[in-house]
Amino acid sequence: MRILIVEDEEALALGLKFNFEQEGYEVLVAGDGPTALKLFEDTTTPVDLIILDLMLPGMSGYEICTAIRVVNKTVPILVLSARTLSEDRMHAFDCGTDQYITKPFVLPELLNRVRNLLERHKTLLTAGKSEVAEPTALQKYDFTHFRVDPQSFEVIVGDKHHSLTTQEMQLMKYFIEHEGEVLSRYQILDEVWDEHVDVTTRTIDNFVLRLRKMIEPDPARPQYILSVRGTGYRFVSGRTATADTKK
Repeated sequence: MRILIVEDEEALALGLKFNFEQEGYEVLVAGDGPTALKLFEDTTTPVDLIILDLMLPGMSGYEICTAIRVVNKTVPILVLSARTLSEDRMHAFDCGTDQYITKPFVLPELLNRVRNLLERHKTLLTAGKSEVAEPTALQKYDFTHFRVDPQSFEVIVGDKHHSLTTQEMQLMKYFIEHEGEVLSRYQILDEVWDEHVDVTTRTIDNFVLRLRKMIEPDPARPQYILSVRGTGYRFVSGRTATADTKK
């Protein structure tokens, strides 16, 4: 597995490189945006995960994340930043970040988070390929007005294809596998996000808003990902959603 560390503080970058190499990873290091993008776009050395600082010279981590998501929607991106405001987290998630850790950080936690992100990403990709090989298994991802493709990490609505990040795909898959159930925000946080992840239930709401923009005819009046006041959410299929809206 190859990790790209984007960090302009040389001592920190080299320390991270050393520790990840001790864990058996191959590590690339970039101190600025253009270098990071060049390394990422080099197809001879494909990157499996990115650790990204936000405060970088010339090009911010937000801009780097957005640029990467234009060409690759699924590679896991973990932000490692001294920015601690909730607005910073939300902006990072809006740009396509999968997870967010604030500095100073605990090394074992970072190593654990990276390991889990890589394992989840691999599991989702493997599941997608398996379902392509078994057409009957794919039916559970087909709904009245949209389809979720676990192989390409896409939501398909008519002729429009919306790409999902690893975390968005994980959340969408969790909703599908628990169709009809009332899922509390804390349950979703515990099942979909890493147990040590530095996010709040508000983060779930923001991810849900992005999914609704993709699959709902009118995101302001959702038919598929329904809010359950004071608790969380309930995912229903197109047929069930139609019945519910008539009540």
